[in-house]
Amino acid sequence: MTVEQTTTHIFQTSFGKVISLKNNGVIRANSIRYARSERFQKPVAERPSPEEIIFPDKTPVCPQTISPLVEKMIGPTHIENFDPDESPQYLSVFRPDRFTDNEKLPVIVWIHGGSYEIGCGDLPTSDPSEWVKEQQIIVVAVSYRLGLFGFLGGDERPPNLGLLDIIEALKWIKTYISEFGGDFENVTLLGQSSGGDAIAHLMISEGVEGLFQRVIIQSAPLGLRHKRQKMSAEFLRKTEVLKDETDVFKLMDEYRKYVPSVIKYGLKAAMPFGIQYGFSPLCKEEESEEQWKANAKKYDVLIGLNNDETAFYLKTSDALNKYFGKGLGLKIMDKTVQKTTELIYGTPAKIFAENYAKAGGSIYLFRIHSRSDSSHIGAPHCIDLPLIFGNESAWKFSEMLKNVPWEYINENGKKLRALWAEFARNGTISDDSERPEILKIQKLSFK
Repeated sequence: MTVEQTTTHIFQTSFGKVISLKNNGVIRANSIRYARSERFQKPVAERPSPEEIIFPDKTPVCPQTISPLVEKMIGPTHIENFDPDESPQYLSVFRPDRFTDNEKLPVIVWIHGGSYEIGCGDLPTSDPSEWVKEQQIIVVAVSYRLGLFGFLGGDERPPNLGLLDIIEALKWIKTYISEFGGDFENVTLLGQSSGGDAIAHLMISEGVEGLFQRVIIQSAPLGLRHKRQKMSAEFLRKTEVLKDETDVFKLMDEYRKYVPSVIKYGLKAAMPFGIQYGFSPLCKEEESEEQWKANAKKYDVLIGLNNDETAFYLKTSDALNKYFGKGLGLKIMDKTVQKTTELIYGTPAKIFAENYAKAGGSIYLFRIHSRSDSSHIGAPHCIDLPLIFGNESAWKFSEMLKNVPWEYINENGKKLRALWAEFARNGTISDDSERPEILKIQKLSFK
């Protein structure tokens, strides 16, 4: 088996001459800046450049703290490959090398998760190269502001800045993606966890008309979106002392000290950052349900979750496993996983889907199960990521996949990738299309 050499490829676009990399059947244009911002200010679209647009040596990423849980469950983050940037508005375009000039490929825009606090668009665990080659699609991975920089504000500083960043990215895609071979009239947003929550709210945001046609919402914590105003206001007040801190590493260390102050707000405090209703580009919370219904015929929707979402958090805790790891304790743990999964993810997704269908929208509801006897935690949060993106080498240290054969992940993943790409092409999934054994999916309809 020969290893294909990496070469350069040039996209001649009206945005600029974009230098990209070609390897193993995929062309990737890494880290294209689509906007800029000052701290706590709205993004400003990046202008076309007369200079060559060259990918940086390191991946730009919004300043953040490393999550020990994510490190354990998904794998270590090699921080030497990333460059913290308070203005992290970059996107990467992945296109198949096999391409004819007359093609217009469906475009999938990846909005990463991470509780609105960690992550970026360009991680090895979300490298879409396998999917791009298999399904002849374009994937655009978007990075945006997080945490204090992107998802906390009030009357004195704009909230929802990360959401406004994503909208700027979508405007860039609308304007330029055709010059990379994409169909700007066939754009699907794909988001997981907080990325899915962001996408659900982009559906009711101002300024998004014509920017996308479909959405795939995976494991969105919609159960945590309600009545967050008091918590957000208090968290903002507590962290206001940090607003002028110039050392971003110190800022990241310091804000964590204030997280315990919002624990009194219950389960929603598990995600202290998030979208804020009543501020641009969103409506008031009490208007959100009607907004989704009013927009039901605009977007095709595929929404769902993994069957054991909260096992990611509960069953991997050493402290909890000490008391609930076996016997009656394990039964209590399993019941807790079931109840919290439904509370945060399952029931809200079902209600969202039913309301959307009743309003005349086209929507599928899915659930991913574990059929492998090798996994002790079932189908937890993030299990959909290796299925969608593949990339075995990126997942080899994942505790979540421990003892699960990669062949099992790959076999089910190929089928899932084919279904999601089918939905991205035309907004439907044929009854004749092959389903992976792990997936249950239905189209909701109400007459």
